[in-house]
Amino acid sequence: MNKPHLATDGGSPVRTQPFAEWPIFGELEEKLVLEAVRSGNWGGVSPDKIRQFEEKFAALHDARYAISVNNGTIALSIALLAGGVDAGDEVIMPPYTFIATATAALLIGAIPVFADVDESMLLDPERVEAAITSSTKAIIAVHLAGAPANMTKLKEISDRHGLVLIEDAAQAVGARWEERGVGAIGDLGTFSLQSSKNLNCGEGGVILSNNEALADHAWSLHNCGRVGNGKWYQHDIVGWNFRFSEIQAALAVAQLTRLEDQMAIREQRAKQLNDRLSAMEGIRTVAYDSRITRHANHLYLFKLDRGITDQVDKADFIRKLNAEGIPVTDGYVPLNANAAIINRTRELLGVERRYSCPAAERAADKEVLWLYQNVLLGSESDIEDIAAGIEKVIQSYQ
Repeated sequence: MNKPHLATDGGSPVRTQPFAEWPIFGELEEKLVLEAVRSGNWGGVSPDKIRQFEEKFAALHDARYAISVNNGTIALSIALLAGGVDAGDEVIMPPYTFIATATAALLIGAIPVFADVDESMLLDPERVEAAITSSTKAIIAVHLAGAPANMTKLKEISDRHGLVLIEDAAQAVGARWEERGVGAIGDLGTFSLQSSKNLNCGEGGVILSNNEALADHAWSLHNCGRVGNGKWYQHDIVGWNFRFSEIQAALAVAQLTRLEDQMAIREQRAKQLNDRLSAMEGIRTVAYDSRITRHANHLYLFKLDRGITDQVDKADFIRKLNAEGIPVTDGYVPLNANAAIINRTRELLGVERRYSCPAAERAADKEVLWLYQNVLLGSESDIEDIAAGIEKVIQSYQ
C-alpha cells in the first residue's frame, strides 16, 4: 500500500474549512438578556430568570433542588462543604479530570486522593474501595466527556462506608445513568456553564440535590450564610457571595431551549464517528457501560491502539492530524502528577503524597485523544472529513 502524502510533508490537507462555531445563539438570547437589562434586576438578590432556569434545570436532571452559582469550581467546593467535608478530610477522585475537581477540595483545605480510571477513563470503583481510609469523607464521581461514571457501584460503596457521594457533572448536562438524570443520583451534583460547555452562559455553575437539608446548606453557603426563610440580615453560618446573575440566567434559559436538538445531533455524529473509527486498524473507540442511557458528548474520546503506541508517538500523531485540518487535542495531564496539586497537598499535610495511577498515566501519555463538542454539531460530511483525516494519518505509520 502506498503511504498517503501528508500535509506535513507538503501534501494537500484533508480539510481547510473551519468546523461549527460556538456558541450558537440568536434572537431569543437577545430578547431575554434585554428583558433582564430593562428590568433593572441585574443581580441574584431578587431572582426571576434565575428561578426559571433553576426549575427547568432541576427538572431536566430529575432533581428536586437546584442552586445556581457563579462557576463550576465554586459549585464543587460548596457541594463538598454542604456535604460536611472539612479541612483535612480526604476526598477520593479520579486523576483524569480538569484541575478544578482537585482544587475545589484544596480550596477548603480538604485533601484529594486519586483512584485510577478504567478503560473508559472514568473512576474505577474497585480503586475507590481500595483508597478508603479513616480520613475519607467523600467520593467525587467525574462524568468525564459527558459519560456518567458507574453510579450504581459508587453509590453502593459510599452508602456502605458512610461517605458523601458528589457528582462532578461539569461536562455532563443532560446525561443519564440507568434512565436517571445525573447530578442528583449521588448526594449532590455540580455542573459548569462555562463558555466551552454544552450549556453555556459564559460563566456559571449549578448544584443539584434531592436532599432538602443538603440543598438548604448549599444555598446558604452561596448566599452569605443567609437562611432560606429567614430575615435579610440573618446569617446563621459563615458563607460566601457566589450568586448567579439575572443576565447569566437569561442566557442559560435561552440556551436550554437549544439543548435537546443539539444533544440529538451530537449523538448522531458520535455514532457515525464510532462506526467509522471502529473499522480502522490502529484506532480504538471507547467502550462505555451499557447503563449509560444518555451520553452528553461534551468530548469525543478515542485512542491509539495499545499495540502501536511503541511506534506511533501521540504528539506526532496530533501534529500530523492538526495539519490535515482536524482539531484533535491531547487532553488532560493526570492530576496525580500535577506539581500544583502535589505542592499544595504537601503544604496542608506537612508530607508529600504520591499516587500511582498507571491506567490514567498510560492513556494520557500514549493513547487518548479528544475532539470537542462543537465539532460534533457539524454535518455528516464534517464527520467524514474527521474520519478521513484520522485514517490518512494512521496509514502513514503502516
